[in-house]
Amino acid sequence: MIGINDLLNLTTVLLIGWSCALLGSFLVLRKVVMVGDAISHSVLPGIAIAFIVSQSFDSFFILLGAAIFGVFTTLIIDFFHDKLKLQEDASIGITFTWLFALGVILIAVFTDKNTDLDQDCVLFGDLGISFLDKIIINGKFYGTRSMLMILPVFLIIIAFFSFGWKGLQIISFDVEFAKSKGIKVNNWHYAFMLLVSITSVMSFESVGAILVVGLLSIPPATAYLVSRKLNNMLLLSCVFSTLACFLGVYSSIYFDVTMSSSIVVVAGLIFILVWLITLVKNKISSSIV
Repeated sequence: MIGINDLLNLTTVLLIGWSCALLGSFLVLRKVVMVGDAISHSVLPGIAIAFIVSQSFDSFFILLGAAIFGVFTTLIIDFFHDKLKLQEDASIGITFTWLFALGVILIAVFTDKNTDLDQDCVLFGDLGISFLDKIIINGKFYGTRSMLMILPVFLIIIAFFSFGWKGLQIISFDVEFAKSKGIKVNNWHYAFMLLVSITSVMSFESVGAILVVGLLSIPPATAYLVSRKLNNMLLLSCVFSTLACFLGVYSSIYFDVTMSSSIVVVAGLIFILVWLITLVKNKISSSIV
């Protein structure tokens, strides 16, 4: 039986899924999905330091710490790759594992064990909604804290894409051409990665650091199997993300398992199904020709 809490959970993960699907489509096209993975893990020390300094879970401080480390991660990866001439995958591996491990140690050593900030919450998320999570003012229900945190981020992503659509298109397909047209590629790159950082930290409470990368990569990769056109890819990515969220929520209720894990598992199964359909379709087309 689907209750009000389950519907609130579904609304929250849909907003997260759509945000990740839109950002992830550009990560897939630019072949930097693992940078998104690195950011989703390496903002952990930023969250920990923000909490240690402020002793508060105020979203502004947490967001500021995460955003700083998100951009810092991108800068380090670029430095290792461009200046030290390390392979990109090695640069990513060194950066995010070191920063993520640092964040885990900071949480373990400098935070109270009775606080809500712990490794399990950051890694796996917590979509369970209690009365305290609901925003009720003068007897009127306005949503949940998680929902109202991710909604502005989703709207910012829509605004960012609307404002910089042409620039994002060019830097996603041909960086050198973008530079020749005078487009400040680095500025767009870091602004985009800042959005990935913000989305990651706003999703921590619901889907966790590990699972957010699944939403950033699997639905966009599934869409990429079907279409290479950017508009179609963005739309299909959101569609596949929506399917994963709906089926993941229902399967988690039916099997009584973690909702966030179910969503990502379902997303993976959808990817396999689409891949098989694409494979069969291509074989049939080849045999006809």
